[in-house]
Amino acid sequence: MASRDEDDNEPIVVPDAHAPPAPMDPAVIAEAEAAKEEANQLFKGKHYSAAIDLYTKAIDLNPSKAIYWGNRAAAYIKLESYGAAVADAEKATEIDPKYIKGYYRRGDAHFALGKYKLALKDLRTAAKVAPRDPDLRRKLAECEKEVKRLRFEEALAVPEAEQVSVLATLDLSMYDVIEDSYTGPRMQGSAAEGYTLTQEFVEAMVEEFRAQRTIHKRFAFEIIRQAHTLLRTLPSLVDVVIPDDKHFTVCGDVHGQFFDLLNIWDLNGRPSPDNPYLFNGDFVDRGSFSCEVIFALLAYKLLHPEALHMTRGNHESKSMNKVYGFDGEVKAKYNGTMVDCFRELFCALPLAVCLNGRVLVLHGGLFQQDNVTLDDIRRVDRFKEPPEEGIMCDALWADPSPVPGRTPSKRGVGLSFGKDVTRSFLDANGLELLVRSHEVKEEGYEVEHDGRLITVFSAPNYCDQMGNKGAFVRFNGNDMVPHFTTFSAVPHPDVRPMAYANSYLMGM
Repeated sequence: MASRDEDDNEPIVVPDAHAPPAPMDPAVIAEAEAAKEEANQLFKGKHYSAAIDLYTKAIDLNPSKAIYWGNRAAAYIKLESYGAAVADAEKATEIDPKYIKGYYRRGDAHFALGKYKLALKDLRTAAKVAPRDPDLRRKLAECEKEVKRLRFEEALAVPEAEQVSVLATLDLSMYDVIEDSYTGPRMQGSAAEGYTLTQEFVEAMVEEFRAQRTIHKRFAFEIIRQAHTLLRTLPSLVDVVIPDDKHFTVCGDVHGQFFDLLNIWDLNGRPSPDNPYLFNGDFVDRGSFSCEVIFALLAYKLLHPEALHMTRGNHESKSMNKVYGFDGEVKAKYNGTMVDCFRELFCALPLAVCLNGRVLVLHGGLFQQDNVTLDDIRRVDRFKEPPEEGIMCDALWADPSPVPGRTPSKRGVGLSFGKDVTRSFLDANGLELLVRSHEVKEEGYEVEHDGRLITVFSAPNYCDQMGNKGAFVRFNGNDMVPHFTTFSAVPHPDVRPMAYANSYLMGM
């Protein structure tokens, strides 16, 4: 088919939309395959970011190969970039509708995001292609169970306005009798007169946890109840003053890695009025010592309210805890009532901390809309499960990006924001620096956006497989310049990460 230009009457050839694509240069095909094979080796070695770079190279060279997209989706899943994994898996199945791993990957990503109905649809599609695949049958059964549970919960759901506080109505009398067989630490006081937390109890509790023992349910519930009462009094954005002659330490995600938390305290000292800390969300899930982590942090918060601060992470939420292990761990070590108590406690956690009016610390990142102020964060009604959009959602889920402006999140929730967004927000609010967590970093921390944004992550060798270092950052009050300490993982008891998580995730 041809047309003529009105000026010179030279024919212009218009390609036939239905014509087969021109054959690729064999050298380009070979280069793409080589990139894919090298990426596969990096994936096996758990170098997922590097693997993504090489899968991307293979895709750029030969975008018509479904396996390149599917493999990159698998690497994104390992890095918890579920939104990017969904997009790649969709592209893989678009290229080859019979490419079963494309449906697998998309189903895995949807399941990890708690989108069980979408995951079920993908797995059923895959089952039509491979009905006898044992891993697929297992995942399909698990997903069907979650969809049934979700429908049951939706049928029984009480409107938010009618919900009753579990902690306010909690009857602890059934736990008042401390059995003679209990040899662990005891709080001062009694059930009748009230219990008091002491330094001696907290230190003994930490040692009990180190020995892989639990504390009595009566004391565990008491810690939760007292901590909830304290946290409820705090604003959604807490202002902290660091005197010129004092310092302040910020830690990122700990994710149930209790023995690495103890190592932080061995390196940097226990929390005290002279050694204050902020733990910036994601205390629980993934690691299998989440109960020990959260009780240790809450106990120090009660012991030294002005010396240990806690901000909420995206994993301090009902949807995450159901999937990633915290619910199962609490039920195994204590009971199901405590799960409900923790949900209410997590909803009382502040969203951000401002240090000396110069450094803002929150778990995720910045916001979908312009002109958000610190007062807007202070006014957020945080006493609820995280919504799917708005300031609270972004504070828990957003990530920085090298791309200017705001772009869709690779996680499938929140957004990605560029250095221009960071600069504009900080300048408008008279701030110098943004500190956030939420992402694994090879060295435990990363400085981005022209030095005005820091990510700090404090769970080394995350999930016993990432090989990353952990880090914390210390500020001195007189100059507020960040000083970084990195550290490696320490040995822990032979309990694998995700031991209490949904069994679906074991195959991801």
